[in-house]
Amino acid sequence: MTTEQLTYRVKDMTCGHCVAAITQAVQQADPAATVNIDLPQHLVKVATGTDANVIRKAIREAGYTPEMA
Repeated sequence: MTTEQLTYRVKDMTCGHCVAAITQAVQQADPAATVNIDLPQHLVKVATGTDANVIRKAIREAGYTPEMA
């Protein structure tokens, strides 16, 4: 399985709770994913072997609006 670096801009991610919720959602979609979040820039970087649409859907289902950055 190849690992892909995905970057999403999540403008409605504003606090530590948001960071935790998004991290948990991504790791439920792909337990092997590495999640790095830059809260001031509203960026979520995910190293994953899972399809980008699956990760985007997980973030959306957590209540956020991810856009490819």
